[in-house]
Amino acid sequence: MTDSASNKPMLFNPISLRDITLKNRVVIAPMATYSAVDGIAQDFHFAHWGRLVLGGAGCVFVEATAVTDQGRITNGDLGIWSDAHVAPLKRITDFMKAQNVVPTIQLAHAGRKGSMQRPWHGNGALTAEDFARGEKKWDTVAPTAEPMAKGHIVPHPLSIAELGTLKNDWVSAAKRSVSAGFDVLEIHNAHGYLIHQFLSPISNTRDDGYGGDLKGRMRFPLEVAEALRDVWPSAKPVFVRVSAVDGLDGGWSLDDTVVYAKELKARGIDVIDCSSGGLFGSATAARVKRTWGFQVPYAERVRREAGINTMAVGLIIDPFLADKILQNGQADLIAIAREALVNPCWPQMAEITLGRQASDAMDDWPEQYGWWLKHRERSIAQIRADEDAATDQLLVNRGH
Repeated sequence: MTDSASNKPMLFNPISLRDITLKNRVVIAPMATYSAVDGIAQDFHFAHWGRLVLGGAGCVFVEATAVTDQGRITNGDLGIWSDAHVAPLKRITDFMKAQNVVPTIQLAHAGRKGSMQRPWHGNGALTAEDFARGEKKWDTVAPTAEPMAKGHIVPHPLSIAELGTLKNDWVSAAKRSVSAGFDVLEIHNAHGYLIHQFLSPISNTRDDGYGGDLKGRMRFPLEVAEALRDVWPSAKPVFVRVSAVDGLDGGWSLDDTVVYAKELKARGIDVIDCSSGGLFGSATAARVKRTWGFQVPYAERVRREAGINTMAVGLIIDPFLADKILQNGQADLIAIAREALVNPCWPQMAEITLGRQASDAMDDWPEQYGWWLKHRERSIAQIRADEDAATDQLLVNRGH
């Protein structure tokens, strides 16, 4: 399926958000690797993000990045709470820009989901075995003193004064993100982390101006969004990732998300990144049935009713489905996550799958790859032609 105006799949049409242009609509979503040391990116991160950058996406996120050390999920979380975090990130943003890829950072705070095990160690509360491995425990914060689950740390309920301090921490992290060379900022409001904890009526049972009805529960999240939009360069876009539904009885709903998206748009937010679930347990845990593109209806409704750009994410691994979502006006961007771990070249191969000649597509690949692979394509084409000729000759010899 193609955009008739350009005769190209819409997935590979550029999109401009403020003054930032993505060369195509494929975004590599943030995927935590839990491999930082004191929040600082390591060589692993450069190699990991580098292979994703070379795959041809228009935009690549680094993983969720904590605005304070207390805001980490695990000991291995990436952070940007000090100037020491900037230079290792600048190294990767410089590389992204050299490859015509837009570098994007997702700022986050775990709230009551902090001080947990790395997923491959259990994804639960820290244990003696974790401490023996050198993991450290810290105090957590949340809207209330209700822990995420039995056995987890009881969080400190944030006072109004502490909310002001925390908002300043987000602002400082955003300023460092500018110094680190990022062109897009996303505020993590999803998956049961701190801002989602404020939004959901299940986790936010405060009785002051930052709780209660929808307006009260949105108050701190909107203050953060407003503060970050104010300090982020006006020429650069800001995304917000939401859990469009909690997927739990009495939880945050899609109706709530539409209202919230309108408020975010009024404050200058450019894109709503529509995920779901995660209030308890793993990041996307919810009673939401998984199927191909299962979260696309959330992006579609928010886009239609709030009049804002949206990004669809979640089991979109077929290029034809990805392009159809855009063609149908259900979203403006397509985020690929774990499929890119399986195949970092998904964007490049998707363009060929959607009809572009491989030799032409390879003109846009890193020349260190494309030059060799175009030679390979010619060799393969010649081999196939020789095989076809040999088959034809064999049929002639047999009298067919």
